[in-house]
Amino acid sequence: MPEKKTKTVAIIVAHPDDEILWVGGTILNNASWKCFVVCLCRGDDTDRNPKFYKALKILNAEGTMGNLDDGPEQLPLDEKILESTILKLLPPQHFDLVITHHPKGEYTRHLRHEETGKAVLSLWNSEKISASELWAFAYEDGNKRYHPLAMQNASIYTILSRTVWQNKYKLITETYGFEKDSWEAKTTPRAEAFWKYTKPSEIKNETI
Repeated sequence: MPEKKTKTVAIIVAHPDDEILWVGGTILNNASWKCFVVCLCRGDDTDRNPKFYKALKILNAEGTMGNLDDGPEQLPLDEKILESTILKLLPPQHFDLVITHHPKGEYTRHLRHEETGKAVLSLWNSEKISASELWAFAYEDGNKRYHPLAMQNASIYTILSRTVWQNKYKLITETYGFEKDSWEAKTTPRAEAFWKYTKPSEIKNETI
């Protein structure tokens, strides 16, 4: 259900379109939220960069992009560089809520998603990110047997209204320009789910 209270919300994702796929409906459902989206990769991508900022405008959100390596090899990133990049891009303030990837990612498997989730949780645990609570995306793909689905046993599970889902789908297919038979378009979840943490001690085991 949409929340009426105004919140300062930081959304930290690996790629432009992650903010739509995994949390776009929740943003659309909570128009009173003041959202700042940090995207860690593709800042120099002349195709995805302008689409990211166009999507933010539609979401009535602000944000910025980094340019961490996102090559096809997906070599592991240096943890210190990853964490310093997050802190450099994220406004130095307290947030009511931070939303990010789960350390296990949303599907089998994407290293950048996993690294981003681990880094954000680590920064929250060390109090370098100040937030009252943190939500991690809760999706799974049955070890590649199907497109990612929201986990019904997660702390928060919301089925999107038809209108909200259609607006989310348009952001993927029209704003980002993914074809209707693309993985992204076929994935676009009709429900969104999150693991909710109210203190860093709850997530220590998930950063390992």
